[in-house]
Amino acid sequence: MPFVPGEAAGRITYEPADASDSHILVLPYAETFSLERIPAGLVVLGGAPLAHPLIQLQQLGVPTVLLHARQGDALHPGEHFHLDGTSGVLSPAAGRPERSQVQRVARQSGRVRTRDGVPVHLRATVTGELGARTARDVEADAIGLVHSEYLTPALARMPDQAYYEKAFGAICRAAEPLPVTVRLLDISVDKKPAWLGELAGLTGLLGLQGSRLYDIPPVKSVVEAQAAALATLARHYELRVVIPFVNSPEEFRHWRNRLRRWLPPVIPLGPMVETPAAALSLQQLDAVADFVSIGTNDLMQCFFGADRDIPQVAGHLDPYAPSLYRLLQVATRDVNVTRVQLCGLLQQLPGVLPVLIGLGFRRFSVSPRLVPLLSEVVAATDSRRAYEQAQRICAARDSQEVRALLGFGPGGDEPAVPWQVGEVRLGLR
Repeated sequence: MPFVPGEAAGRITYEPADASDSHILVLPYAETFSLERIPAGLVVLGGAPLAHPLIQLQQLGVPTVLLHARQGDALHPGEHFHLDGTSGVLSPAAGRPERSQVQRVARQSGRVRTRDGVPVHLRATVTGELGARTARDVEADAIGLVHSEYLTPALARMPDQAYYEKAFGAICRAAEPLPVTVRLLDISVDKKPAWLGELAGLTGLLGLQGSRLYDIPPVKSVVEAQAAALATLARHYELRVVIPFVNSPEEFRHWRNRLRRWLPPVIPLGPMVETPAAALSLQQLDAVADFVSIGTNDLMQCFFGADRDIPQVAGHLDPYAPSLYRLLQVATRDVNVTRVQLCGLLQQLPGVLPVLIGLGFRRFSVSPRLVPLLSEVVAATDSRRAYEQAQRICAARDSQEVRALLGFGPGGDEPAVPWQVGEVRLGLR
């Protein structure tokens, strides 16, 4: 599976300590948590593509391909390979360059139009100052989402207002003049900050998480610190705030009213839609919110009933299942979908962005390093044909038919795995 665009060449190594800009590092998914040295290219074996550690890898900008563990048997230490993170192809390199040659996708504005002139906004999802600077460099349309849960002080100290003024301020300065949307603290069992300690109920896929924790100490005081810091920064920067894991219009109104104690009216407030119940309440949420974002990663794990961080069930999180697109089609009926921002990995996967454009979506927040590549995809898309294709996909019988409609070939002799599409192949010439 192609995961981070770009090309690299280097010798295969399985040792993270040996990794350098002359190596392609092959790592089992479980070891990506402790990646310290940056290689020229990265191959991840197994794993769950929607898992938080893999999503954070996109921020590094290292060309990356995901393979099944059995495919990794073809990669031997010391062999020289070429890696294409855009197509998902790995192939033996013809020569032996002195060092890895990494090719970046050409810079292109995030303010792009489809082939028939429909404007599409490509925004950047970031975890810190570096991502914000990259977003500005690739001319993203805005910072569509800041993952504030990844901003943590050293030595497991609890963050306060002063810390967040500094951390959020650094992101705003790095992104300037882009507007910045910050998602308030989004803690879950797989995103537990060191300062939190033990907390009853923070277990399982559908336990306490996101805004469900906002009344529980010490999360309550940290969220209040975030809000107070953003209120201060709003005097100098254009900001928006997202409330995570909101399940209903009533829940959004509750937290909107609470947060307005600290956040001035000049800061728009919106929910992050991450459950099927919230998705099917999109019309009502849109009526009471300043804007709406859909988090496709969590939406998919709730919809398919599969934990996004467990590799053994990754195959159930099928981005080519027609039922997923039917859900989005029904959810956005009677909604001005051009105002809705899509976040998450879904739109970054091969063949998916034109389908979402066909369903009417026009605002996407993606890894900043993917903005140039996805700009090219948008520019090659005819929105009218995309609409027709989206209708066929929503009416498809199964994901195999969807992949066929998207032009992907068969996955081989073994039963197809949803994450393994036709363009993902290990090229042995």
